[in-house]
Amino acid sequence: MQRAYATALYEILKKDRNVISCLSDSGTDYDELIAREFPDQVVNFGISENNQLSAAAGMAAAGKIPFVYTTGAFIVYRSYEFLRDDVCLQNRNVKLIGMGTGLAWSTLGATHHTTEDLALLRALPNLTVFTPATPRELTGAVQAAYETRGPVYIRMGMSGEEELFDETYTFTPGKILPVREGKDLTVFTAGSILSEVMKAARLLELEGISARVVNVHTVKPLDSEGILRECKGPGLFFSVEEHNVLGGIGTAIADVCGSAGLPLRLTKIGLRDSFAEGFGTKKDVLRQNCLDAEHIFLRISEVVKNGLSVQI
Repeated sequence: MQRAYATALYEILKKDRNVISCLSDSGTDYDELIAREFPDQVVNFGISENNQLSAAAGMAAAGKIPFVYTTGAFIVYRSYEFLRDDVCLQNRNVKLIGMGTGLAWSTLGATHHTTEDLALLRALPNLTVFTPATPRELTGAVQAAYETRGPVYIRMGMSGEEELFDETYTFTPGKILPVREGKDLTVFTAGSILSEVMKAARLLELEGISARVVNVHTVKPLDSEGILRECKGPGLFFSVEEHNVLGGIGTAIADVCGSAGLPLRLTKIGLRDSFAEGFGTKKDVLRQNCLDAEHIFLRISEVVKNGLSVQI
């Protein structure tokens, strides 16, 4: 994902000298190479995310287009006041890249996990929120962020995400994307956990259960029409996310359906009002928190077997 981001940003920097890459000692070798070629378009603020955001808001006020790249937990939690007041309240044209979101920082524990960011950011006016699942989708999200006037947050993974889309894929902001056909149930998901959901869907297929998978790569603005279209008719519905089930995509989907008066049997799969437990590789931590493919499969199978849905 980091390579995909750096490559996409490099192409934008080449064609628009107003674009500025803002780092906080969290860059990669790619960023160092970019800085050598575009020394006037790269600024490293060090571990000073609050200053980084405030300065980016100032740059945007002067007509620049800053791309602020740093650890997701820091840009959202540590700098929330600056994001709210300096960027969103002023509707500044700042692009925020939350790197290593969800459980990607698996060896560093809950202080570095980003599992409540969607709940916080969905509430901020003027902010667009993208949750790309793969490197190719991230590339499209970076370009869409550049083309979007106003603040944008990209929730980016950092765990060697596999590519699930071919070269014909086109990122369409604000539209959900069905990525697997199925007739028995529908699973909505967002971000890097899409790969685990796809594996779970294949396990369900072996049990004779056909699962439709829908990728919600734009959390705000949410594709309400698309959500309602997917949720019409009988059936079981699930949301799977690397996030607290309170305030995440499951909550957003339930809000859309509730506002439209559409009854929905929705089971939310994610962290159940808790912080993540355990340490290890990303796969280890997903497993320890029942968010790997096997546990997702078991949870969906249980609901299908019992014919009921549990919702928080």
